[in-house]
Amino acid sequence: MLRRLKEQIKEKKVLILGFGREGRSTLRRILEVGGFGSLAIADQCAAEADPSIPFLSGEHYMDTLDDYDLVFKSPGIVLPKDPSAYRCRVTSQMELFLEAYGARTIGVTGTKGKSTTTTLLYHILQDAGRDVVLAGNIGIPAFDILEKIGPETTPVCEFSCHQLEYIHVSPHIAVLLNIHEEHLDHYGSFERYAASKYQIYLHQKQGDLLFCGADILPEKGRCQAQVYSVSDRAADADVRLDGTQISFGQNLFPIPVNDLHMLGHHNHLDIAFAYAICCIMGLKNEEFDRGLRSYEPLPHRLRFIGERDGVRYYDDSISTIGDTAIQALKSVPAVGSILIGGMDRGIDYDDLIGFLSSHPVPHIILMYATGRRILDEIRAHYPDFSGPERLLYVDTLAEAVAQARALTRPGEACVLSPAAASYGIFRDFEERGEVFRELVFS
Repeated sequence: MLRRLKEQIKEKKVLILGFGREGRSTLRRILEVGGFGSLAIADQCAAEADPSIPFLSGEHYMDTLDDYDLVFKSPGIVLPKDPSAYRCRVTSQMELFLEAYGARTIGVTGTKGKSTTTTLLYHILQDAGRDVVLAGNIGIPAFDILEKIGPETTPVCEFSCHQLEYIHVSPHIAVLLNIHEEHLDHYGSFERYAASKYQIYLHQKQGDLLFCGADILPEKGRCQAQVYSVSDRAADADVRLDGTQISFGQNLFPIPVNDLHMLGHHNHLDIAFAYAICCIMGLKNEEFDRGLRSYEPLPHRLRFIGERDGVRYYDDSISTIGDTAIQALKSVPAVGSILIGGMDRGIDYDDLIGFLSSHPVPHIILMYATGRRILDEIRAHYPDFSGPERLLYVDTLAEAVAQARALTRPGEACVLSPAAASYGIFRDFEERGEVFRELVFS
């Protein structure tokens, strides 16, 4: 891998575009292998770096991309033009990683569930004694795990839409869980966002495998891999979730629901994806069952965080779309209050509004820009909304928690499931979840 990197940058003018966690990881490896002609860093915000390396920052930090031969773009950086419009070659850490290890990589993407499915797969395979490493959008840059990869190692990687957007290579085993409206502030349309997700399989070859939600299967001829459909509704799906039982060919697995730390039917579907892949990799049901039972869910994903004054509190701060708030209400028993709202990215909340109208939750506490928009849309367009007196708008999470503590009765649950992004209000969804915990128990 490092040899490949050295060949890519040899005598080239190299720019690292974006200087977050992945950008710093890329810098470390480039300096390690050496041989480049020149090296610079560009990021909108100035940051501490080697003073001998030019650092471009400010409003126009991307104005000079064509002054370089090779640009390593970090996820989330929005290019002003399509990469093909530049004279420079735009690549990424993940693209180089897949060029080296894609033939044995399991890659997971989807709007929701990708972190859970990735870490679940990794945990179960590792528990069964398989040689696996974890990397990607889970917070572990691919360049940081190179020393852990041996001749038989299987990388298990989570891919965000930003990591997939411009790549020209796909993993051997690709997983596309689902696609919902998300990141419209970045892509401008659902079609462009979905197109970035399809990159997970568009460059697969014969002999590769794709596990895909049955409602988003590739059009005929668009994927060269063997495609396995996964569904809890389609009777002809290759991988079926029927209640709490998974079927895949001759393989049957009853999910031990009462012995798991994972809440909700949506998680059972993620388990079905993981089960099918583990079957392909030769794991026995006993091995899968043991790993599944010992898996600890990631923080801020519909987790019970404790009880206060007889009220159970759940942190689902990862929720950034309406469907996740719907799943939270379906999964947690006796919800007395739900906290919804955050940064408004223009996604459609019709389904969530319809579900809230039919659900008996007695207190719907709305906050921030999306909370205000949901409230305004209900008042303007939903005259038959059931129990409008249940709606309460506040400006901040602190006010929302204060209201929830006052209104939620002992024996009920309070759920933070914002159905909206945290950006501009909190650093990320993790900080939002931590602030929620502090507010509940302070």
